Amino acid sequence: MGLFSKKSKQQTETADIAGQVQQLLLPKSPPVCDWSCIGVRNRMAEGLGGDFFDFLPTADGCQAVMIGDVVGHGPSAAVVMGLLYGYLHSRLQTVCSVHHVVNQVNTFLKTFAARSHTHDHLFSATLFFGIIDPMTLKLDYINAGHPPPLIKRDGEILALDSTTQPLGFFDVPEDSVRSVQFRKYDRWLLYTDGITETASVDGELFGRQRLDNLLLNHQGDYLEFLDILLAEVMAFNAQDQPQDDCTAIAIDFHRDRAARGVT
Repeated sequence: MGLFSKKSKQQTETADIAGQVQQLLLPKSPPVCDWSCIGVRNRMAEGLGGDFFDFLPTADGCQAVMIGDVVGHGPSAAVVMGLLYGYLHSRLQTVCSVHHVVNQVNTFLKTFAARSHTHDHLFSATLFFGIIDPMTLKLDYINAGHPPPLIKRDGEILALDSTTQPLGFFDVPEDSVRSVQFRKYDRWLLYTDGITETASVDGELFGRQRLDNLLLNHQGDYLEFLDILLAEVMAFNAQDQPQDDCTAIAIDFHRDRAARGVT
């Protein structure tokens, strides 16, 4: 019994250290922009996990937004997440093409999967990756199997559905790139499946409909919305610790193209 307790304590301490290292990779705060307000909430199921997100300036002055989820959670997902996160950062130092970045990330994961025959399923991830031009508020994006980000506009919900398969298995076709034009007063919600797939004690999933309703009905501050969303998810689950990693990003657009002199 004593040996088991000692081992469990060591595993817990190791996981805590790994979780602290992982948190060093994630952004400490969203960027301050003159065209939007950005907020983030993130809770890992085991103190460390596979969710990742970031907001990075590109070489040509645009803004990259990404959110993804590595298969599984815990230490193995955290390791793959760290590899993927670092690679994405390195790509954005020189490349501003949505397809090129996502295609290179896909090749990177497939290479690791080929070297690890037993655990190749671990080298897979969903990814939503987009680049916004701050002057026009146009977004070019690829959704590689990630839960569809939602845009609240004029009392309706627009969903940015998947445009290709999750990364790590198949090639990313060039026609998987899509575009959307943001408008003033849009609220953009990006999230991981830990939100919608949280289950109640009866096994019912939180689901898209509840998420859509919360997004449509909330009229207040974007940070308040994120707090309410995470509180609703935790209350629905009725547990202190989330079953899966949960990440939500809310972006409110408060300028339009006309305000910036763009026609």
